[in-house]
Amino acid sequence: FDLIKTKKAIEEALDFLTESAKEGKVILFVGCKKQAKAKTEEVAKAVDCPFVVERWLGGTLSNFEQMAKSLKKLSDMKAKMANGEYVEFTKKERLLIDREIARLERFFGGISSLTKTPDVLIAVDTHKEFGAIKEATAMKIKTVGIVDSNTDPDMVDYAIPMNDDATRAIEYVLDLMGEAIKNGKAKYKTHQKA
Repeated sequence: FDLIKTKKAIEEALDFLTESAKEGKVILFVGCKKQAKAKTEEVAKAVDCPFVVERWLGGTLSNFEQMAKSLKKLSDMKAKMANGEYVEFTKKERLLIDREIARLERFFGGISSLTKTPDVLIAVDTHKEFGAIKEATAMKIKTVGIVDSNTDPDMVDYAIPMNDDATRAIEYVLDLMGEAIKNGKAKYKTHQKA
């Protein structure tokens, strides 16, 4: 990889993310590969953005109405559990409900805050997250992605050419993205108060 081009691409992507956060846009992180899961979740939570780190479920964006029903089901079940509404159920029924909540939490926990489709999608590995990129493109959602030599950079709006298997490099870029979004959100809040 030409590091000068990579640096320029990172700067363009960071400017775009800062601007998007400044405008109050919803930014979704997608990082399901083993090397990126923990860091993707950490950065997304730090900047209060939705994220997917388990597995991209087809239709998350293109069939958002159905996804919203699953998100509502999860929040309803968690609320009922917290309020003790499942106390009268048998031990086995409560166990099954616990398992269902855990299953829904695993797949939808990171996107439970989504009330509409996101405005921007960040893919840590565009080859692995091809389905997410394809859906986002079809829905006219802007995409930012780390593009390795095995992927077409033209399928992403802001492609960052680099090795998507280098854990330290991924963590570094995710930290930069988090910082850019944080700066943009701070400007958005200042603008809202004014």
